[in-house]
Amino acid sequence: MTDLDMDSMAATIGVSVSDSGTRTPPLQAPFCRTFHLGFLRIYIFWCPCRLVIFLWRFFRAKCGIITFFLGFGYLIGCHVYYMSGDAWKEGGIDGTGALMVLTLKVISCAMNYNDGLLKEDGLREPQKKNRLFKLPSLIEYFGYCLCCGSHFAGPVYEMKDYLEWTERKGIWSGPWPSPYLATLRALVQAAFCMALYLYMVPHHPLSRFTEPIYQEWGFWKRLSYQYRAGLTARWKYYFIWSISEASIIISGLGFSGWTDSSPPKPKWDRAKNVDILGVEFTKSAVELPLVWNIQVSTWLRHYVYDRLVQKGKKPGFFQLLATQTVSAVWHGLYPGYLAFFVQSAMMIAGSRVIYKWQQALPPKMGIAKKIMGLMNFAYTVLVLNYSCVGFMVLSLHETIASYGSVYYIGTVIPIVLILLSYVIKPAKPARSKAQKAQ
Repeated sequence: MTDLDMDSMAATIGVSVSDSGTRTPPLQAPFCRTFHLGFLRIYIFWCPCRLVIFLWRFFRAKCGIITFFLGFGYLIGCHVYYMSGDAWKEGGIDGTGALMVLTLKVISCAMNYNDGLLKEDGLREPQKKNRLFKLPSLIEYFGYCLCCGSHFAGPVYEMKDYLEWTERKGIWSGPWPSPYLATLRALVQAAFCMALYLYMVPHHPLSRFTEPIYQEWGFWKRLSYQYRAGLTARWKYYFIWSISEASIIISGLGFSGWTDSSPPKPKWDRAKNVDILGVEFTKSAVELPLVWNIQVSTWLRHYVYDRLVQKGKKPGFFQLLATQTVSAVWHGLYPGYLAFFVQSAMMIAGSRVIYKWQQALPPKMGIAKKIMGLMNFAYTVLVLNYSCVGFMVLSLHETIASYGSVYYIGTVIPIVLILLSYVIKPAKPARSKAQKAQ
């Protein structure tokens, strides 16, 4: 494996821990990033930040949608210029990963400020909760964008939450619970994930997909290798998100309230970005956005998916495909990214079909329901690990070669299920009187 440039990584992360009392974001992180990455690299962070300030002041009524397109346009330009995907495959680090997180932050900030002008009646609950009625100060804005331990790998969080944290308002107005046990738990999880990744990665190199020995294997062995390669790669992301979660928790920003149990216990899931067991043993592909890259999935739902649904209408495949396409562009312009996220949209749509068939079965067919549930689980495992090969290898040639080596099974099955849903339309399951009353 290629040695990591740890100095550049640390400078890019810019981890900061807030002290007690009134908080002002520390300024040393941007200077550290400038020193290590150079003025040209650090300049890519300041451009989108300054753009939003300009739009806030002069185009508030449209600043959300303008920032969305200009922010993504700028990010795409940087993706094209740096083309970091190949370096990332080898363990390299640069500033574009941090820019990806920053792009989501400035867009959400602009949209929430835009929502501050709208009437409450037409807003969804997340819009009501997160909208901004006045401009944050420059120190608050740049602190939100560049600090708090999430600059490199997320998680993304809302400006409203950040302001309440710094000003000791909302759930932070009273005494805080100790963050040390939750931080230690996240650090232990991170260490375990990294150890497992370092153990597994030499046995499952991505180069194997283009080696002659892979083509000599039988169908089931090739399919098995795709699963093992996908599982190996996921441990790297589990490590990154766990270490990021630890930094947010120890700062206090990761605190999200108290449980309803007696006695109440503190919750530290504001920074939670992955549920490892939830990903590996998910019952349905529909549940994956709830357990994988949780905060980005939440961002995509609130700022893309929900806003594409017209009032009075239900979301459909278009909203799902558009959201997954935005996610693909956010990651980069490699064909493998686009293939993965288009596959993801079809995977989720196919999983919904199986679920509808399962729910349509009468209660007396309990065994058949369980079999359908197992089918949905097996379908999700198969299609997910097939699809994620494109996310890992990135190039069009390697993506097509790996998909073709298993006869495009992870593409064919979702398409067949989607088409069958137009032919086999199960009756809606009967609802109880209590459900109807709701």
